[in-house]
Amino acid sequence: MPATARTGLSTDEAAARLRRDGANVLPEPPRKRGWTLVAEVLREPMLLLLVAAAAIYMLLGDPREASLLLASVLLVIGLTLYQEYKSERALQALRDLSSPRARVLRDGAATVVPAREVVVGDVLLVGEGDRIPADARVLEGADLHVDESLLTGESVAVARAAGGVGDDQLLHASTLVVRGRGSAEVVATGAATAVGRIGDTLASIDVERTPLQREMRRTVALFATLGIATCVAMVLLYRWLRGGWLDAVLAGITLAMSNIPEEFPVVLTVFLALGAWRMARHNVLVRHAPAIEALGSITVLCTDKTGTLTENRMAVAELDGHDTGELIAMARLACPPLSHDPMDRAVVEAAAGTGLAPEPEGWQRLREYPLSSRLPAHVEVWRSDDGQLRVAAKGAPETILALCGLPEDERAALLARVEAMTQRGLRVLGAGAGNLPAAMGSALPDDVAAFQLQWLGLIGFADPLRPAVPEAVADARAAGVRVLMMTGDHAGTARAIATQAGIAIGAGVVGGTDVEGWDEATLARQIESASVFARVRPEHKLRLVQALKRRGEIVAMTGDGVNDAPALVASHVGIAMGGRGTDVAREAASIVLLDDNFVSVVRAIRLGRGIYENIAKAVRYILAVHVPITGLALLPLLVGTPPVLLPLHVVFLELIIDPACSIVLEREPPPADIMRRPPRAPGRRLLDRWTMLGALGQGAVMFATVALTFAIALRTGLPHAQLSALAFVAIVAGNLFLILLHRSGDSLWQALRTPNPAFWTVTIVASAVLALAVLHPAVASLFGFAPPPTALLVWAIGLPLAAVVVLDTWQRLRARRRAG
Repeated sequence: MPATARTGLSTDEAAARLRRDGANVLPEPPRKRGWTLVAEVLREPMLLLLVAAAAIYMLLGDPREASLLLASVLLVIGLTLYQEYKSERALQALRDLSSPRARVLRDGAATVVPAREVVVGDVLLVGEGDRIPADARVLEGADLHVDESLLTGESVAVARAAGGVGDDQLLHASTLVVRGRGSAEVVATGAATAVGRIGDTLASIDVERTPLQREMRRTVALFATLGIATCVAMVLLYRWLRGGWLDAVLAGITLAMSNIPEEFPVVLTVFLALGAWRMARHNVLVRHAPAIEALGSITVLCTDKTGTLTENRMAVAELDGHDTGELIAMARLACPPLSHDPMDRAVVEAAAGTGLAPEPEGWQRLREYPLSSRLPAHVEVWRSDDGQLRVAAKGAPETILALCGLPEDERAALLARVEAMTQRGLRVLGAGAGNLPAAMGSALPDDVAAFQLQWLGLIGFADPLRPAVPEAVADARAAGVRVLMMTGDHAGTARAIATQAGIAIGAGVVGGTDVEGWDEATLARQIESASVFARVRPEHKLRLVQALKRRGEIVAMTGDGVNDAPALVASHVGIAMGGRGTDVAREAASIVLLDDNFVSVVRAIRLGRGIYENIAKAVRYILAVHVPITGLALLPLLVGTPPVLLPLHVVFLELIIDPACSIVLEREPPPADIMRRPPRAPGRRLLDRWTMLGALGQGAVMFATVALTFAIALRTGLPHAQLSALAFVAIVAGNLFLILLHRSGDSLWQALRTPNPAFWTVTIVASAVLALAVLHPAVASLFGFAPPPTALLVWAIGLPLAAVVVLDTWQRLRARRRAG
């Protein structure tokens, strides 16, 4: 084996090769940039309608109005590009968080580096659960087996060994090590790898749309069809009643702009991208967008114990002895120096908590008797500066009892206490100590049985429950989510942790052998009440998940190992551990917890429900707000006055609607009771009949206030410029009040008190521009307005305000009736 295979590349040589060959990344789909994105934006129906309206104004001999519309096109393009940039930043943050790592030899030492920095010539160190970052030739291997299904479609793992022929000695990028370990020298990276060469084929595969995306597309198609139909009807009606094809087409374009809800796809894209980015900041990495939808429907959450519910470390939980101070002090002396054993470290930490130093002052370690299969105990002999000898021992209780030579009845009583501690979920060690004659210091026996030890007591260890877990379990239960614990640990440990966490154990602890032995009917009955499963293997977890799904449950499953992948894939929401989890588990999961914490799972459910809730608010707002806009576009034609809404006015309204639905409502905090609601029914649509009718009804009420304002102004005989200004003030005020109505809170007052800087920014900017457009003569002329009387301005603002108060009162009364 060449020397470089033992030491790897130097840091300098690796950096030089990285500069020469480029990063080890697969070709990414081209991102939308520059004119490509502008061209896509210009294909949006709204902008096409604006350009058409500008052309008509030019034909009508009104270049100023045409220029204003073209300026608004540039403004909308700018906002869209900014929104795309913001979404791309959120997605890039997710890519950075999910960037895989690789273990390589650099300068003779094992080093973890980002997979993108792996270069040709690097020596990879691979083991079970690792994803291979580049094509590599095996140098050494011990029972090395690799899953190459991504490349070959063959699910059976293949063996790879050094010195093989052809592919038998090659590890390919993106394949998974499912057994064994070894080292391999990188021979190709990035696009030069086997998977890189088929990247173009993979990139051409269409990703299936989620149910929410399909519903959004159906809704947009429905309203676009209605918009086109009403546009054509408007053109024909206008031509018949008023004459003049250009004016008729302009009126039709204005109506089409007012009732096409093109914001729906924007809402879905922005909310999911920013929502996933926001969840990543809470240690929840969303790998697949459908997981955000499914989070709100979860009815059963299956969780592991170690590291998820617990802290994945040992701590002293109980001391059983006459002198607990001496017990922990001597147990500390029976720990080898710089031990990485979790129970040794727990003893040292517990001793430090009582003020004891790692080693007693004035004493030196004389001899160590390490733990072995013959003697499951660790014994240390210490000598003081004045020549005293002291023996400290800890280990399996029965071994320490034998070294202490206790009578049979005392031994039986102590072993019964050991059993009781074990049933409480504790791992138990015994401790003993003794004094030796100073003369033995130069001739210590090889067999510790020669020492006469004194029994000190028992030490119980536990992997402590994470502090916030009981509250998180209670939150999940209040949200209608049943928590099941599945662990490979002892039944007593499972029972103790479940009790501490607040997981119901009324049906007792079910063993993995029971799950394996039950038929389908028995399993279906048992899983209705059993919530704690111990000594379960991955195949048991898969069977339990499948049984839950057959009962109609929506299942989330946590896992970290290679063999957990089937259960993660089978569940509706697979949740992998990002810290201790394997690459296989992370690839199989739709969500990765960056901190391996059960609390983060419940937080993910809360965040997912909040994201879906805000999407629903935005959709209802979009539907409601288009009703008065569409109505005001039609009203003048029906009552015989010139048009009130022109394309420029609709653009102004869209500049309120777009930030409101994509920025303001996206930042709304979830309702206070969101984790006290039952899970959302899986088949429930975002826009069912009653939701759609409710939103359209809100819009109809707001249109009534606009129409009433229009009628009052019309009866006073105001000039058309003032009439238009008043109607526009009413519709903008109604728009802002509808935003407030759809914000979080049980009432308008509570919504106003809920912090959301984006809402106040949109409200203040829109109000300021509206004031200029209506009251400043120069600006008003651009909009075709003239400053109206103050008294009527009060009516134009007061009527929408009164309407939103009535709507809010009606909503609260309905909510009380449903609650009662």
